[in-house]
Amino acid sequence: MQLKNLAIAASVSAVASAAPPTQSKTFGIVAIHSGSAVQYSAFNAAKSSIFAGLPSQGASCARPEEQQATFYINDGALYLYDQSATPQEIYVDRSGMGQGKIGYTTGAQSTPKNSERKGWTQKDGHLQFGGNDLIACPNSIDGAWSIWASAGVADPAGNTECVGIAARVVETENPNGCLYTQ
Repeated sequence: MQLKNLAIAASVSAVASAAPPTQSKTFGIVAIHSGSAVQYSAFNAAKSSIFAGLPSQGASCARPEEQQATFYINDGALYLYDQSATPQEIYVDRSGMGQGKIGYTTGAQSTPKNSERKGWTQKDGHLQFGGNDLIACPNSIDGAWSIWASAGVADPAGNTECVGIAARVVETENPNGCLYTQ
């Protein structure tokens, strides 16, 4: 009798572990760095990169007037939200070459060499990668800021005047599905 119960429990456990991980809630992100021009800028996605304060993403969205990106975390990986079956997944390159570059791929597109997909978490209402807050650097694109992961470089990729930010997570009730530009 005990062996039968053990076999049933093992079977249920195997089925549960084979089930796909559940998608967490969707959310937007706002940069927090008091006294900086990036303060309260919403995150955007465009040109395979993540920005804060970009006036226009150029994305194909269900509600095109909304210009902030929508994200979700699934099993430690970060995705851009869309209702299509083609996912856009975030990657981070913390190597000496990437210096914390955050980008995204579409569908089956492979990630650049040395990049990582898993390591995203929410801690105390903020998005982090690898247990660290993010970095924002002034960018030449319409006054926006490029967003980077911490890789031990204060001003990654030759940027200057970068600042550490808390990436405040703002849950969404009605997510705006978008296909973001490559």
